[in-house]
Amino acid sequence: MVNMKAALAIVMVFVGCCSNVVFLELLVKIDPGSGNLITFLQFLLIALEGFLFTSKCGTVRPRIGLKDYTILVVMFFVASVCNNYAFDFNIPMPLHMIFRAGSLIANMIMGILILKKRYDFSKYLSVGMITLGIVICTIVSGTKVQSTQVLKNAADEDPVAVFFWWTLGIALLTLALFVSARMGLYQEVLYKRYGKHPKEALFYTHLLPLPFFTLLAGNIWEHMQLANASEPQHIAALGVSVPITWLYLLGNVLTQYVCISSVYVLTTECSSLTVTLVVTLRKFVSLLFSIVYFSNPFTVQHWIGTLLVFIGTIIFTEVVGKVRTALTGPSVADGKQQKKAAKKVN
Repeated sequence: MVNMKAALAIVMVFVGCCSNVVFLELLVKIDPGSGNLITFLQFLLIALEGFLFTSKCGTVRPRIGLKDYTILVVMFFVASVCNNYAFDFNIPMPLHMIFRAGSLIANMIMGILILKKRYDFSKYLSVGMITLGIVICTIVSGTKVQSTQVLKNAADEDPVAVFFWWTLGIALLTLALFVSARMGLYQEVLYKRYGKHPKEALFYTHLLPLPFFTLLAGNIWEHMQLANASEPQHIAALGVSVPITWLYLLGNVLTQYVCISSVYVLTTECSSLTVTLVVTLRKFVSLLFSIVYFSNPFTVQHWIGTLLVFIGTIIFTEVVGKVRTALTGPSVADGKQQKKAAKKVN
């Protein structure tokens, strides 16, 4: 039978996450430095929803200890802020998505260094392809760096200054990549120790970081003022006009909730292979939409790098072998394994 819960989660991942990327790009085009404001509002909404419906206004005790959550929360906060803040450092949306698609590299490196894992040749080949793809896209983007700032002055137009801030943006994305990988390993440890509790994890990983945003209060307030000053959009149904940035922020926050809650459900209903494939395919769809709808510059070299990244991901997750096994059936697969075993004995 079809797992309807998993099927619904997959559909909502595509609907929520792809819509979220659209609202994010609309926001970045108006105010590239709004990353901290976006992150804060996303965390606030998910924390409020979790407080009301998951913890029942604080009456339900967490199954995972708060000390364990604290470590997870610090990593999640750093990764989220770095990913969203990178847009303020001349990082275009397509490069941002391609870079984040390289999470398998960071996961493998962390697995080798921390868990002392060893992998098959195909894994190293796929990671090499992913790395090469990201390097190609990064180098090509680096030769045509443009300032993403809306309010420009003479200093901002200096090519050296623009390139310098771009390199800092790449550094932020790299940091976020490895922090996210380390967080994933730590999540595995917590789930093995306490069991899987996706709703609770979603709530506490968004509630506990809220005090950290006081460190970014000045930046958040500045961009709230910019949002208030954006072009008003008339809403006929309500008979009011609202700054368009706030409408995009509302759309981004709501779709982020749908996206991340669906991913958390998917992790409990499907294998890690399925989750990786769904998320990777979703990123590819978002990338295509960003290129076509927003007319983002994308050269032949970008396409080569993108194909290397996604083909490498398919090789890493062994999807071809899994599909072949599913089509040929377990009896055929068992027969092949017996032949291999016989050859080894001989």
